[in-house]
Amino acid sequence: MEESSGSQQDLKDVSPQTDAQFCYACDLTLDPNTANSELILSDENRKATRVYEPQSYPDHPDRFDYWDQVLSVESLTGRCYWETEWSGYKAEISVSYKEIKRKGGSGCRFGRNVNSWCLFYFDDSFTAWHNNKSTDISAGSVSSKRVGVYVDVSGGTLSFYS
Repeated sequence: MEESSGSQQDLKDVSPQTDAQFCYACDLTLDPNTANSELILSDENRKATRVYEPQSYPDHPDRFDYWDQVLSVESLTGRCYWETEWSGYKAEISVSYKEIKRKGGSGCRFGRNVNSWCLFYFDDSFTAWHNNKSTDISAGSVSSKRVGVYVDVSGGTLSFYS
């Protein structure tokens, strides 16, 4: 998620360009019960905006209490493709099992545990994270702040496209 005030990360409607993207397009909505208190959900729960004043969300066992993270309502099955877009200098695009811990520090952060993967964008560079191990990604010049995500759950494949 974004760190700069007024910045946002969107789950955009997918405009498929290939047959594969069209066949596997997934519409995702963000789950307000998991949203950290420093996130505001809008646009029918398809946009998360990072704010610095905590929101007064009701307590919920699924809510992330430390990291500014949120999960989708939908569970991913089979093959899924979606695109996400952000503004600002920082974003984290993640895929997680529902079993990820919600309470506490670094063990709950996307990409820092066995239950999640994260593509971290910071100041025109990308780093992939899983199980607290990072890999720098050479992406050249970043002209678009939009990333496609493809997951093949049964095949065990996760791909990010820029």
